[in-house]
Amino acid sequence: MLDTLLLSRIQFAANISFHILFPTITIALAWFLVFFKIKYDKTQHPVWLRAYRFWVKIFALTFALGVVSGITMSFQFGTNWPGFMEKVGNIAGPLLGYEVLTAFFMEATFLGVMLFGMKRVSPRVHTLSTIIVAIGTSLSAFWILSLNSWMQTPTGFEVRDGVVFPTDWFAVIFNPSFPYRLAHMILASGLTAAFLIAGVSSYRLLKGDDKKAPQLTLKVSLTVAALLAPLQMFVGDLHGLNTFEHQPQKVAAMEGVWETQRGAPLLLFAIPNEQTRSNDFEIAIPNLASIILTHEKNGEIKGLNEFPNATPPVKPVFFGFRVMVGMGLLMIVVALYFRFTLWRNNTLAPWQLKTLVAMSFSGWIATLAGWYVTEIGRQPFLVTGVLRVEEAVTHVASNNVLMSLIAYLSIYVLLLIAYIRTLFYTADKSVEVEEFQRPSIEENAYV
Repeated sequence: MLDTLLLSRIQFAANISFHILFPTITIALAWFLVFFKIKYDKTQHPVWLRAYRFWVKIFALTFALGVVSGITMSFQFGTNWPGFMEKVGNIAGPLLGYEVLTAFFMEATFLGVMLFGMKRVSPRVHTLSTIIVAIGTSLSAFWILSLNSWMQTPTGFEVRDGVVFPTDWFAVIFNPSFPYRLAHMILASGLTAAFLIAGVSSYRLLKGDDKKAPQLTLKVSLTVAALLAPLQMFVGDLHGLNTFEHQPQKVAAMEGVWETQRGAPLLLFAIPNEQTRSNDFEIAIPNLASIILTHEKNGEIKGLNEFPNATPPVKPVFFGFRVMVGMGLLMIVVALYFRFTLWRNNTLAPWQLKTLVAMSFSGWIATLAGWYVTEIGRQPFLVTGVLRVEEAVTHVASNNVLMSLIAYLSIYVLLLIAYIRTLFYTADKSVEVEEFQRPSIEENAYV
């Protein structure tokens, strides 16, 4: 029988895994919408308005699921992890509060104008509303990532009577890992949205939609992906160096390093064995891990055995890191090569369009893998060096947690299937509608 601690961890992991899928799209998709709307305002070409109208529907659907799943996640702080708010609520509470204020007062308020105000407000006000929604989504990410980064690298606080109190809010918000984590996440969102737009646009083209809108959104999204993918690799390297400095045990798990060593090899493949505290079936490149992390051929990397009471589960961190890097490299190759092909031939071959359709949700895979590396690599702490996971968990009977876990998983699976089916149903409908429909009255009002 699984105990309450493990079930609560699984439940929160399922909840945050489901939730993160949607903000990862909306953060960047909001800025794509800003671009489409500004281009339409400047050129008055209806193709930009068609692109905006199609993707604003997807944004609204994605935003709604993100808000709903975010609310249930907040509930779990009280139901499954009461010790978290008791111990660090003086810091977590205000940061979560700022995120909620941002989400409701900026995103939710102006989202209404953005979705339903095109005929009710001036084009300038409508465009401004779109910009404010985009700023709101980015600010929401700012506060959430500030809290998450503080949980990874806490600073600016003191502990009195077992409770954490802030002493320097600037140090709390801009903790050592925050800038790297925020940049990494924003770029991940950009790549996720870009590949989603490219995939759905390719799907429309494969369905025979030969109009300008999907061709244009394909070109824009591939251009963004080609710019962001190499930049993400650079930022990811900086983030890794920061993690190496502040959370060496996480890097040791990522690299599969058990004993402290100089000239550590980069493991292309291995199976970490936590019983023997070694790796099986290693395929390694000598010295490369030390070169990447210390910029020295014989640089020292601390092994997991240096952290006997703070060793994270190694296998999920080790393999999650490789899935993230592998998917990232694939996205770089596809983005650069396909964008070059589009520039040279002004079209993509059917196999390239099918590849993009297959990679519509590649950003989700990379983001989830990276998120698991980050969060599991923080174990056994909920807040590094301050609060261990078992100290925060609820004392509710495991059967109750199991029942709610089954309910959550069932709903999440249904919602995810419904989301993907609705996404492609909307794409199918756009092929049929735009193929034969004349410009609407509303559209003519701006042409």
